[in-house]
Amino acid sequence: MENKELAQQSKLAFDFIHKLYLETSYLVKEIEGLLYEEDEHFVIGKPSGYSVSSRSSTGLESHYINYWLMRSLSVFFVEEDKTKYQKGQTITNLSQDLRVIYLRVVFEDPDIDQPKLQIGVLTDIIAHREVTKKFEQLMAHFTYVERRVFGNLPDVNYEDRYISMKGLLNSLNLFEINSSEAIIDKVIKPTLELYRE
Repeated sequence: MENKELAQQSKLAFDFIHKLYLETSYLVKEIEGLLYEEDEHFVIGKPSGYSVSSRSSTGLESHYINYWLMRSLSVFFVEEDKTKYQKGQTITNLSQDLRVIYLRVVFEDPDIDQPKLQIGVLTDIIAHREVTKKFEQLMAHFTYVERRVFGNLPDVNYEDRYISMKGLLNSLNLFEINSSEAIIDKVIKPTLELYRE
């Protein structure tokens, strides 16, 4: 392959990834807006401002290069009256009755044949360490143990020295969520049914 063709292929690859990430951000924002309109007034959790939680790397060691591109991301939604804002972040205290809507987008993984949107409800969230006081602290932790937390979907039944929780996350093909109707019918309605059970 000639250098010119390689350069063109590289540009196309990065253009595609940029478009994929951009469209995903629009999808998450649309879900955010629709959930806010519900009676519970769900808001997006902000562990570190208005951002997603993901695992990334800038390390040159070969095992870290796999994380140069974001392979998955996650956000959570909580009822507005169950969280508070402080300096551009949310603080969602852990309690026995805390329920959150958890959304993951998995762009690439050896166990899937196409990108997935996984969304559902996490419940029975119990901290095992006194220093873990808010749900926002758990978001980064989940990215490092994601196979153990989300490896048996739709069921989530996880426990480690920091946290235990249960839940149910539906998994959808990301590219099938391609209209406002699909978002409402395939994402919002089933998730709210789970949440309100």
